[in-house]
Formats: sequence, structure tokens, C-alpha cells
Amino acid sequence: MFYLIKVFSLAMLLSTLSSDTLPERTNSISMTIVYDNYQFDPELKAEWGFSCFIRGTQKTILFDTGGDGSTLLSNMRKLEITPSQVDLIFLSHIHGDHTGGLFEFLKKNQKAKVFLLHSFPSPFKEEITALGAPYVEVKEPIQICQNVFSTGEMGTSVKEQSLIIQTEKGLVIITGCAHPGIVGIVKKAKELLDRNAYMVLGGFHLLSSSKEKIEGIAGEFRKMGVEKVAPCHCSGDKARELLQQEYKGDFIGGGVGKLIEIQ
Repeated sequence: MFYLIKVFSLAMLLSTLSSDTLPERTNSISMTIVYDNYQFDPELKAEWGFSCFIRGTQKTILFDTGGDGSTLLSNMRKLEITPSQVDLIFLSHIHGDHTGGLFEFLKKNQKAKVFLLHSFPSPFKEEITALGAPYVEVKEPIQICQNVFSTGEMGTSVKEQSLIIQTEKGLVIITGCAHPGIVGIVKKAKELLDRNAYMVLGGFHLLSSSKEKIEGIAGEFRKMGVEKVAPCHCSGDKARELLQQEYKGDFIGGGVGKLIEIQ
């Protein structure tokens, strides 16, 4: 079953957000990393990939599904998160370490609506339909639910979307691998919603980056007003170390099992 939703242009989004009828911003959310190659909870299995469970938004969201369904579901079970709790699944990009757990998950919850990129291959979409789940194709920036948005499709060789949550403290930006560039993603989020960037969480794609490049990104984050960083997955040890040096108490070490709360 294929679902269509209204696609918002940049101008339409800004018009909507500046109206007098704008709902109050989300003031309390929690994000639990349920799949990551970095370890936080030793009771959970760490594997290459990423997934994050988001509560406190209008709809509960599973951001990406890691690389393996059995690992994803096992970690969720140990964290006392049931598949039925998930309303929406947001897939950042097509790579298997972010989509590999989807089909096993959908066997447990066929009602979760999947938000994926327009550019995803047809066989992938057909498999979702075969499992009885609805999906939404995303190309331009859209509103996912109240105070939650997609950047829309970004990048060239690897197309990717990132998630934006509008909170009382500012924007929370969640990335899968940041293939289009982490600085560009944050700039796009700020441009779309005209709000300060409070936190950036997820994969920053800096595994092979030089010290100079990472320090430059940290400087750009500061210029853009990013208050907290939580690099996971493909960010790399060097980037995590340098960002921790820069952000000190505002650095959040990720890893599977990590709970991040914004009150």
C-alpha cells in the first residue's frame, strides 16, 4: 500500500512555521540508541550500523534499523522497547547498515509507516508493501508529524535525509551517516526552520578525516550555535576525541543502549 503526503517546499515550511497557529515546540523527548558499533550498555550487542528510538514526539519514531534484524530486535527487547511502540520508521539512506533490520522489524509491526527516499530502489519498496506496511516517499523537505521534519533528499552519489525535531531548546538534528556532509546538513536544518541548532546526533561520516578537517567542522558547529554533539556510528574515534575536547561537558558519548533526554 502506497501512501502520499503533502510535500512542503522551503517557502511553504517557513510560512507554516511562522503562522500564529504553530503548535508549541516539543519540550521533552528521549532518544535511545538501539543499534550502534560503539558500546555503551555491555548487555547489548554492538554491531556496525545505527538505529535510534525516539519518544516524546507526537509519533514515536525508529530512526534507521541497523544492519541486522535479529540484533535490532534483541537489543530493543533488552531495553524493554516493543516493536508495537513504533509509529513511524525513518530511513536515512539505502545502505544496509541502516536498512538491514527493516524487514524483520516489519514482520513484528506492519502498521509502522516507513518514510524513505524517493530514490530507493523499487524492489525495496515492493518488499515493504509485500509485508503489509505503508510507506511514504520523500524527495523535498516535509513535515513528518508535529514538530518533526525531514531535510528532504540531500547529496549526489549517496542520497540521504536527516531528521529534525523542533524542541524548546532548539533543533535536534539526527543523521544516519551524513554522506552529504554534516555541516551542510546542519545548515539546511537551520535554514528550513529558522531556529538555533541545539544538538546534533548520529553518524558524522568522519572515519578517515584529518585532524584539521574535524577541527574545522567543530569550528563550523560553534559558528552555527550547535550546543551539544553526540557522534555515533561512522563518526570515528578521532572525531569523537576532538569533539569531546572542544565541547567538554556538552559532548555526549554515544553507543548502543545510550539514553539521551532533553527536558
